[in-house]
Amino acid sequence: MIVVFSSVASPQAATLEEARDLMEAGAFEAAREAFLPLARAGNADAEELIGVMYALGLGVERDPERAFEWYLRSAMKGHPGAQSGVGWYYELGLGMPEPDLVRAYLWYGLSMIGGDPDAAISIEEVVKKMSAEEIERGNTLINDYKGWMYPFR
Repeated sequence: MIVVFSSVASPQAATLEEARDLMEAGAFEAAREAFLPLARAGNADAEELIGVMYALGLGVERDPERAFEWYLRSAMKGHPGAQSGVGWYYELGLGMPEPDLVRAYLWYGLSMIGGDPDAAISIEEVVKKMSAEEIERGNTLINDYKGWMYPFR
């Protein structure tokens, strides 16, 4: 049996790059339309970037609740940038009834494990607002998620 490996990028990857190019060029509505099919197919990068669009009001009306939901979809797939976004939304209570520092700590911690270089700074800042019990609870939640989300780290 002969196995052939190709270095040609998948059409989905090319489409993601094209969508990013549209976003960088300021063609936000076209970028969102290009991201949506990718996001529906479960692409965490596309989901995170749609979250950015709703967070900043790029080509859509600014909507913290929708931004949070797009970030959360991506974060649950292990996207470190989206995990930091979810942490930030929990820290400030954006798109939800009130802040939740334990969950902010959880998502910043997961983002740090995932390699987001800014997550350590975010954890440092949120810890200043937390009690020892809240930090302990956050660490328990990180351990619950870590084995599932990052089994080899």
